[in-house]
Amino acid sequence: MNNAREDGRLRASLWTALVLVLAIAAPALQAAAPTDILNKNACSACHGIDKAIVGPAYQAVAEKYARDPKAKGGLAKRIREGGSGTWGPVPMPPQPNLSDADLATVVDWLLAGAKP
Repeated sequence: MNNAREDGRLRASLWTALVLVLAIAAPALQAAAPTDILNKNACSACHGIDKAIVGPAYQAVAEKYARDPKAKGGLAKRIREGGSGTWGPVPMPPQPNLSDADLATVVDWLLAGAKP
């Protein structure tokens, strides 16, 4: 009798653990791909993966900041607030409506080499 009761408790514990793991992992599974975020926010109108359009290529940005320990914060600020002068006189418009999660995804992607 005790073994059946212990088996039931063990099964309930395992199901609870599984539900918790899935609840924690779900947001990561639903995260948008960086290129989807860039397309959705019209970034690709001015930036190509490996070719400059109006602004620099994403891979050029990745190369420039690859070894800069302050790049993550600086890139996030530049994307959020816009600016000009770093890559030429044409200003990049701000992206104030980009969610913090999408901004972090794009910056991390850039710093990881901006692979297609």
